Amino acid sequence: MKISVLGCGRWGAFIAWYLNKVGHEVMSWGLPDSPHLKELKETRQNGMLTFPDSLMISDDLEEAVTRAEIIVISISSQALRSFLSDVKKFDLTGKSFVLCMKGIEEGTGCRLTQVVGEVLGEIPVAVWVGPGHPQNFVAGVPNCMVIDSAYPELKQKLVAEFSSSLIRFYLGTDLIGSEVGAAAKNVVGIAAGMLDGMGYACLKGALMSRGTHEVGKLIKAMGGSEYSAYGLCHLGDYEATLFSKFSHNRMFGETFVRGEPYTQLAEGVATCRALVSLSHKYGVEMPIVNAVRALLAGEVDGKKALDELFSRSVKREFDFM
Repeated sequence: MKISVLGCGRWGAFIAWYLNKVGHEVMSWGLPDSPHLKELKETRQNGMLTFPDSLMISDDLEEAVTRAEIIVISISSQALRSFLSDVKKFDLTGKSFVLCMKGIEEGTGCRLTQVVGEVLGEIPVAVWVGPGHPQNFVAGVPNCMVIDSAYPELKQKLVAEFSSSLIRFYLGTDLIGSEVGAAAKNVVGIAAGMLDGMGYACLKGALMSRGTHEVGKLIKAMGGSEYSAYGLCHLGDYEATLFSKFSHNRMFGETFVRGEPYTQLAEGVATCRALVSLSHKYGVEMPIVNAVRALLAGEVDGKKALDELFSRSVKREFDFM
């Protein structure tokens, strides 16, 4: 298949490398002034991987969009709507989209596939979510991921074409859950980093249990299956997000509570605010998400946030029992 990967940061470059490796005709696209693209053009490397000669590199968006049957997007989730306005200028007949970032649009609460629908109209779109870091994949460490879509044929096609011994893809069964769960795990990742920064890493077990529980309740309230929170899109991605040294969200949380700067993109920051709005809209209590929001807004310090979580009224562990 002819595939263009729009976005050549850490994850986008890996996706282009991987899809080329499994046999597809791939073009990696980036903005003309992108330092990531400049490095790839000059050296065909980015510090993690090397692009083979068969992998094309371009800063021409029209070329990247018009040549491809499958268009993979890997950019900041909050920039998706404006970026799609540029993509919309070209003929998209017969093309399908795959979203590889994890977020909820701040201000609207839209899932990213909803953003695609609002900007591009009725067009086949899928999401690629689940655990794994490019550093591990490039080193040959395999993992499992999920492709989900409201378009069954597209989902089946992508899983068949993208699967390999390096990534085992599963067919997602709950698009709402896959998107919300994948986005929300970044917020839990920030919380985990905050615990690391405060010296409370031992609380990560409780964070994992209760975080999954509250995210599952939101997914259910939004019309998805609460069990999706226990799948690869969310709980299955916790090791990579809550513990790994490669996790931007975990590292952001750790440096934040220490008062240190962090320059990498942490998608969970904007997603946290979006989840708070969704929790109000759907009437779902999300104490962990709210605690992270209050910390990020400077309304409380780490100790006070923990005290407030621990002083909550006694409840049954599971609502259904």
